[in-house]
Amino acid sequence: MMTPETMSRIKDLMQEASIREEDLEESFILGGGPGGQKTNKTSSVVRLVHVPSGIQVRVGRERSRETNRWLARRALAEKILEREQGRKSAEQQERERKRRQKRRRSRRQRQKMLDDKHAHAEKKAARRPVEW
Repeated sequence: MMTPETMSRIKDLMQEASIREEDLEESFILGGGPGGQKTNKTSSVVRLVHVPSGIQVRVGRERSRETNRWLARRALAEKILEREQGRKSAEQQERERKRRQKRRRSRRQRQKMLDDKHAHAEKKAARRPVEW
């Protein structure tokens, strides 16, 4: 269920991306994936096409068609703003962050990290009480 505040934020985002409702082609597709028989039998997945730019999004995250309609509008606005302004969506930033975390470190980076850890361990060992 979308709150009125969320819907107004999505409308503002659409206005910022200069998307008009008349420029959108909306269609509903049969859902799939987790959610059982109900999801697979209902047309709750929303496909939005912004005709002037040709950008298309498909959203079926929720079981509710109405919620998916709003989520699709938000995704479309973010995609258009990303293209126009070079903004990166939060989802894309998260993907890049995970990719950087998984990236293998160079030999020099690994050695520096191990040296830093060793220095930190020595510092902590110096704090221990002295044994008699």
